[in-house]
Amino acid sequence: MSAVHEELIDPKQVKLDELLDHYKTQKGALIPVLQQAQDIYGYLPADVLKQISKALRLPLAKVYGVVTFYAQFRLTPMGRNVVRVCLGTACHVRGGAKVLETIQKELKIEDGGTTEDGRYTLEIVACIGACGLAPVFSVNNVVHGKMSPDKVAGVLAKYE
Repeated sequence: MSAVHEELIDPKQVKLDELLDHYKTQKGALIPVLQQAQDIYGYLPADVLKQISKALRLPLAKVYGVVTFYAQFRLTPMGRNVVRVCLGTACHVRGGAKVLETIQKELKIEDGGTTEDGRYTLEIVACIGACGLAPVFSVNNVVHGKMSPDKVAGVLAKYE
């Protein structure tokens, strides 16, 4: 095969084809297939869901139903930086809602949203596991504790 033809092969599609070939005859394979497809693409594009539906011989509506039911699945790409704001009890009591409000204003997005430039995705979580540092938020799983609204911009600037 010439170099020109090799460039036309999408490595993600090759991985998806292998995944679907492996699971196509297994019952109950939808969730593991969706999880692995999301690992390949970073989210679940509509054309990938159609391929999964066809390969597993499931109605597309059922596939979409599962994807939209479980919070772990995304129909849109994630930002390069994933900001998770804790609103668990300790963080809430110590001002987590004000920190969240500041982040939302700074990034101009709501929970589950991604900035237009693809830099940030915002997620609200019930607990990050750093209650002693409350209120906290994380960026790409790096926890920033003892937060206050006036510290938010400085932390986010480190990830631009």
